[in-house]
Amino acid sequence: MGRRRRRTGDDWKVLAQACTALLERVPELVDEHLRELHAYEPAYGRILPYDQHWQEAEKAIRIGIEMISAPRSSPRRDLEHADEMGRRRAAQGMPLELVVHAYRHAGHLVWDALIEGAGADTAQLAALMQSATTVWSAVDAQADTASEAYRTTELELRRRTDEQLQALLDALLQGERSPELVARAAAGLDLPEQGRYAVVVLRYDRREERELFHRQVQGEGVRFLWRMGADCELGVVALAGDTGLDALSELLDGRCPGPGGISPVVVGLTELGRARRLAELALRTCPPGSREIVRLDRRMAGALVVAQPEVASLLVSDVLGGLLELDPADRAVLLETLDAWLECEGSAGRAAGRLYCHRNTVFNRLRRLEQLTARSLSRPRDLTEMTLALDAFRLTSQG
Repeated sequence: MGRRRRRTGDDWKVLAQACTALLERVPELVDEHLRELHAYEPAYGRILPYDQHWQEAEKAIRIGIEMISAPRSSPRRDLEHADEMGRRRAAQGMPLELVVHAYRHAGHLVWDALIEGAGADTAQLAALMQSATTVWSAVDAQADTASEAYRTTELELRRRTDEQLQALLDALLQGERSPELVARAAAGLDLPEQGRYAVVVLRYDRREERELFHRQVQGEGVRFLWRMGADCELGVVALAGDTGLDALSELLDGRCPGPGGISPVVVGLTELGRARRLAELALRTCPPGSREIVRLDRRMAGALVVAQPEVASLLVSDVLGGLLELDPADRAVLLETLDAWLECEGSAGRAAGRLYCHRNTVFNRLRRLEQLTARSLSRPRDLTEMTLALDAFRLTSQG
């Protein structure tokens, strides 16, 4: 095989002359370019008006031809234009593969036209072949530049969209109810306006716990959308079909570092603000150090207490006044006994098993409680007051 001939200054002149001559055929090339693009994929025509596409393609092909034979030190106008077009196509929603295909196709048209212009002139053909690397390097650089600009813009647009959607979700959680906002949120978040929802409020400190939790919490019939609050994390839960709070509680149990509160089920995106407030109220019924995820509908008494701190304070002083004068250790034993007895549905025997003492010990402690509070556990009203006072003592600063 013969030695490959290196490109010379004469080759460069031949390429420059061929490019200059080809500039006169740019409108013809653009017509062919768009005709073949639309035949390849009709989406080009759906995304871009023909006149706009024609003008943009004409400018790109003209700049590309001029830059093929421009001095190496010349500013890369073709790459500047490719960067601009990549960003524009991303904003217009044209798929990246179609953007790249358009650049490659234009490159083939230009190269074929250069070869066609040489005709049967073997010297000119040889000179052009020596410039093939230059031509295709330019096409590759333009496609790569457009692709990078496209990806950068796509990420930025996605980030902006995510921020806008999160802002809509925040507005719903703050209680915004305007029909326009609700409709935008439903469309953007892919949520039914009149669906069934619950809100979960979680409070914990470590970031790694939150990220692990998000990976673990997935279940059939539920979809979570999470938002960070000032000192907690909010989860909007879309409940599909007949999925209810039992399934949601089971899904969260043991998977969250806690504590947390779950709202009742509400209907419609306009109710998310109320659901958030109720979930926060449920969270407030968790005593210090708790890791539970609790449902408001199972913490109603505690919710009443924490919702009215002034009344709770009066309740503690009025009902448990005698207990407050005891030694803290003695007081803790009596309150623990009352709590166990209530949890065991009034069974002294079961409470004794939980407390590891004799059932008569439980009876003796309960009688002492009645004496110190001047109330009887056998009277429903007195029992209600003592139960609420116990919750208030545990859930307020007095606990």
